[in-house]
Amino acid sequence: MLELYQFELSQYSEKVRFILDYKGIEYRKIEVTPGIGQIELFRLTGQKQVPILKDGSKYITDSTEIAKYLDSQYPNRPLIPTDRKRRGLCLMMEEWADESIGIKGRKALFGAISQDQYFRKSLLPTTTPDIFRTLVEGVPSDIFKVLGFGVGYSQDAIKSAIADLKQDLEALCLLLEDSPYLTGDEPTLADFAVAGLSILLKFPEGDYLDLPLSIRGKGVPELANNPDYQTFFTWRDRLYAQYRKSLAFSTPASSSSSSPTSIQID
Repeated sequence: MLELYQFELSQYSEKVRFILDYKGIEYRKIEVTPGIGQIELFRLTGQKQVPILKDGSKYITDSTEIAKYLDSQYPNRPLIPTDRKRRGLCLMMEEWADESIGIKGRKALFGAISQDQYFRKSLLPTTTPDIFRTLVEGVPSDIFKVLGFGVGYSQDAIKSAIADLKQDLEALCLLLEDSPYLTGDEPTLADFAVAGLSILLKFPEGDYLDLPLSIRGKGVPELANNPDYQTFFTWRDRLYAQYRKSLAFSTPASSSSSSPTSIQID
């Protein structure tokens, strides 16, 4: 069985999960603990970043390479069109989504959690001890601003990312006004990349991610609550309902589980 080394809140991991569900491929999630888990992952694969897909003895890194690998080895429900024009458009949009929505979405979410103590507490794993959850909730917003500046997430960088994302969402809404999918009448890699990478802008309302019920449907306020982008989020929710597997209907952990298993450290 395929194994996906992942973070549950990684947009790039979600992109791969979406593709696996669309293709109907059974897999097991391996949750990689940031830090020590990444050290073990590096020992296994030579890479620290998730997602990484294991198929037999082969490890495939990078969400785009994983998508191409799955299309070649599991050709049911192809992701990349054969028509030359649609193929070019699909690959270009997928790359754009990785570099725009994926990167800027992290900055936008950081800005949201730095301002909302309850929001950042809710994003902690359900296994986090209460005392640590209370400490995280009580960290002043000014501290987060300092931390953000140190990793390139200054207030100016966050504002710029949100402004760019507003333009991105406007463009996506225009593309989807008279088309069921981004490149035509059938879903492609472009659709699953855009939908999966957008989870940090607004978390899906359905039972797809291991998130507290209280934050499903919530996200970056300037984006998630703006009616101008409702066309996009409605489209995304439809894509989830059609192709993404709900946690409630997943196979038990003994064979294929949607509940992440922690990576083992030797």
